[in-house]
Amino acid sequence: MNTVSIRVLAALTLGALVLGVAIGAGIYRNPSPTTPAKPPEPKVLYWYDPMVPDKHFDKPGKSPFMDMELVPKYAEPEKAEKPAEDKPRVLYWYDPMVPDQHFDKPGKSPFMDMELVPKYAEAGASEAVMNLAPLQVQNLGMRTVKVQRLPVKQMLDVPGQLQFNERHQAILQLRAAGFVEKVWPLALGDRVIAGQPLVELHIPEWLDAQNDLLSQPVASNTQRLKTLRTRLQLLGMPESLIAQVEKTRQPETRITLASPINGVITLLGVKTGMALASGTTIAQINGTDTLWLEAAIPEGLSGALRSGDSARFRSANPEDKELTGRIDQILPTLNTPTRTRTARIVLDNPEGILTSGTTGHVTLQSNGKEMALFVPTEAVIRTGKRTLVMVAEAEGQFRPVTITPGPEMGDKTLVRKGLEEGQTIVASGQFLLDSEASFLGLTAEPANGEHGHD
Repeated sequence: MNTVSIRVLAALTLGALVLGVAIGAGIYRNPSPTTPAKPPEPKVLYWYDPMVPDKHFDKPGKSPFMDMELVPKYAEPEKAEKPAEDKPRVLYWYDPMVPDQHFDKPGKSPFMDMELVPKYAEAGASEAVMNLAPLQVQNLGMRTVKVQRLPVKQMLDVPGQLQFNERHQAILQLRAAGFVEKVWPLALGDRVIAGQPLVELHIPEWLDAQNDLLSQPVASNTQRLKTLRTRLQLLGMPESLIAQVEKTRQPETRITLASPINGVITLLGVKTGMALASGTTIAQINGTDTLWLEAAIPEGLSGALRSGDSARFRSANPEDKELTGRIDQILPTLNTPTRTRTARIVLDNPEGILTSGTTGHVTLQSNGKEMALFVPTEAVIRTGKRTLVMVAEAEGQFRPVTITPGPEMGDKTLVRKGLEEGQTIVASGQFLLDSEASFLGLTAEPANGEHGHD
């Protein structure tokens, strides 16, 4: 090998050596990206049965207590402690097997041999809203309803009593002195029908007037005959009896008085053989085709009712059927001792089954056209200091809302402030929710938005 070849070979060898060193230095300074190394497996401290967590085993396998595999307990990796402000707030502790029972501190469950589990407040959740799992909602047996806008119909349940309709009353009086010839066997309180005889009278004063009428020829002065007939009418002689006298040309001094209407005898002041002066009241009969129902309305509530409002009457006898009618009028006088006003209702009594003096309960309902928001009365929670309802929202969220209630009308309560039409509220199970809210320290939202009558 000549000198030139040796020099070329030495140069190539030195160049390769320098390139190798350069490449090696570059790799060392700028290592190529590679797959990050897998973190080491956490260390298994022991194996255990979750139902018997106090019993530890040094290898995996089947649990000797339950038909299940043992679960490994890993050593917790070391990690930086979260700042205090990032730690979730513990609301309460509970047993997963009995989630409805809450505890205010950790410890052993009184139901199962296991530690209580903390329930944390959700990040970003409203302080006035609580979340319930579907299973909890089902276990509480909650029922929800919608807030409705309905007509304002004031309902009052007050005592009432049936009375005779004093506009349907007949009084029999004597217009000329006479004598009682006969009295039919009747007494106060007896029912009579129209046309039923009551008493037979002898009236001597009729005789002179009849003789004057009969002394006139049939074809005599028409005006004269009319005057004589009027005289007999003023003495109390019925027109039918006058016509009979003119036809038979024989005077009559006896008359049988009959009841002019169907009703009940409330006065009968004659006996056989009595002498009666002119103007004496013989009998008084109250009709029973209609009766008055008089209901006592508290003074402060009488302004909500008007003539024409509906009424229902239930007597003290449970076998009597319910009767319906309408207020005829509300009397303008006030009963001072009871501070009540009287509503008078006219009830039809075609079969005569109603009797005066019957007492019972009267339900009065106004027929107003005003509208307002209503919720079931059972949904309203009254604590003494506040009145609230539980509003149900999407995804199992519930929040207590304070309301301003109005009067109760039947099974519903009027809401003046706090709710909107169409909102969903809890009507059953709301007291358990309120207890839960109090335990969690949730504050009810104040009533806002005025909802007067439309």
